Amino acid sequence: MTSAIHDASARQHTGGPSPVPGRGGNRNGRARKPGLSDIEAEIAGLFDRSTQELRLAWRKLHRTEPAFGMSRDLLIRSLAYELQQRALGSPNRALLRRLQTLAAASEKSALSFEPGVVLKAGATLVRQWRGRTHTILVQEDGFEYEGERYRSLTVIAERITGAHWSGPRFFGVIRRNSSSLLAAAPP
Repeated sequence: MTSAIHDASARQHTGGPSPVPGRGGNRNGRARKPGLSDIEAEIAGLFDRSTQELRLAWRKLHRTEPAFGMSRDLLIRSLAYELQQRALGSPNRALLRRLQTLAAASEKSALSFEPGVVLKAGATLVRQWRGRTHTILVQEDGFEYEGERYRSLTVIAERITGAHWSGPRFFGVIRRNSSSLLAAAPP
């Protein structure tokens, strides 16, 4: 969603002070910016609500109390997310599948770069580069190459080539689209 940034939210994101309660109406003393959509106006209005009003809105939305000690800022962000989700819809299925793939790979202590491509600890990657064979061992917390540990394949690819490369691409651990596989297949 591309939207104009509300003055109070800009202070929130830059680490500046939060609006001061008790000034009535709009806490930053300015009128609402013209051209804001209804959802943007409703989200911007969250900054004008008291913490008690935010907690009440949470209770109405989730039918339970917010977590003890939940900050005002987190209440506002959560409520804003819910308002956006209701207005614009939930994340699409492809994103949800990608998140599930990453979560499953994390639970298995595997490394994942693309949906459907999961590297398990103990796997070996082999790449020929300029007449030399390079072997990488996949570990639970990274990779091993020539007796040294690395956190990413990109660092290893850069070390091998002397130039910036995408590590997953260099070692061929990216999933190709089915259309590109069909185009690459011999007739």
